[in-house]
Amino acid sequence: MPKQRHAPSSAPPQSARGLITAHGGRATRTRVALIETLQASAHPLSHDEIGAALAALGIAHDRVTLYRALDWLVEQGIARRIAGGERAWRFEIARHGEHRHAHFHCERCGQILCLEDIAAESSPNLPAGFKLERAELVLHGACAECGPRGPGTVAR
Repeated sequence: MPKQRHAPSSAPPQSARGLITAHGGRATRTRVALIETLQASAHPLSHDEIGAALAALGIAHDRVTLYRALDWLVEQGIARRIAGGERAWRFEIARHGEHRHAHFHCERCGQILCLEDIAAESSPNLPAGFKLERAELVLHGACAECGPRGPGTVAR
């Protein structure tokens, strides 16, 4: 499991219920637990990791409900969707007041790490009429734990 990747924020996180109601949503048990799970995580989580965390908390849910809740959180700007490997999304809580940062995706073990020192902000020259809404920077390679002979590597 990756180590802590986010710098501690000086402001306490807003309550899950408060975030949901501030965006005009219903504070369902699944949405509240989903936000709390993302707030507690040190790294972006896959759908399966989130589902396992909810199951460990004894919160009954189905895959479709979880997908819909995640989509709603992303649409509201409460969470961010990050491209992971094997066409799987990972999700993290949107920490307002923090800069947008890059991510590193280990192609061997699949973990995604937050790179706080590399901004994902971009100001490209876009064609007339285009408006940039978000930029995402994901670097791909092997993490320190996988290295040249780590998981998924065959020794020669």
